[in-house]
Amino acid sequence: MGFIRQVIVIMQKDLRAELRSKEAINAALSFALVILLMFSFAFDPSAEQTREISGGLLWIVFAFAGALILNRSFSREQPNDCLDALIAAPISGAALFLGKALANCVFVLALEAVCFPLFGIFYNTHWTAQFWPLVMVAVLGTWGFTVIGTIFSALTVNLRLREVMLPLLIYPLMIPCLMAAMQLTAHLIAGQPLSGDILVWLRLLIGFDVIFTTLALILIDTVLVG
Repeated sequence: MGFIRQVIVIMQKDLRAELRSKEAINAALSFALVILLMFSFAFDPSAEQTREISGGLLWIVFAFAGALILNRSFSREQPNDCLDALIAAPISGAALFLGKALANCVFVLALEAVCFPLFGIFYNTHWTAQFWPLVMVAVLGTWGFTVIGTIFSALTVNLRLREVMLPLLIYPLMIPCLMAAMQLTAHLIAGQPLSGDILVWLRLLIGFDVIFTTLALILIDTVLVG
C-alpha cells in the first residue's frame, strides 16, 4: 500500500471513529460556544476594539477547544491494544502521524467554521471582507496547531494526567504560531489586505508549519516506539 494511501486510510479511520462517537467534537464545540458567549457578556467593546481583539479572542478559543480534540487523537486507540496493533502494522510512523494530523486538522477547521459566524453574530462584526485570505490563515494556523498537538498527543498517550499535560506542553511551543495567526486574523477581520509589514507574520506562520511538520515526521517513530 502506497504512502499516500496509508495516510488516507488512517485519516478516514479517525474521521469515522469520531463521527460515530462525537465525544471530542461535541465537547470542543460546547466549550467554544461558552467561551465566546461569556466574553460577549463580559465585555462591551466598540467596533474598532472588537476588530483589535478579534484575532486574540478567536485563537484563544481555537487553542483551548482544539486541545479537547487533540487529546483524543491517540487515546481513542488504547482500548483493546489498538495502538499497539497500529504501531505493529506494516505502515510507516510518518503515514500514521500524517493521517491523524490531517483528521485532527479537519475537526479543528470544522470547529472554526462554526466559531467564525458565531463571533460575527455575538460581536456584530463583519468578518468576511477578506474571506479567502482569512481561510488561508486559518488553515495554516490550524495545521501548525494540529502538528504540534498530534505529536505530543502520541508522547503523552500513556500518562494518567494527559488531559493536563498536553496543553502544558504544546502551548509554549505554539506561541510563534499563535502570535502570527492572531495578528493576521485581526488584520483581515479589519478588512485590510495581506500586504506590507503584515507579510512578515505570514512568512513566520508558513516557516513554523514547514519546520515543525518536518521535525514531527522525523521524530514520530522514536515517539511511538520509544
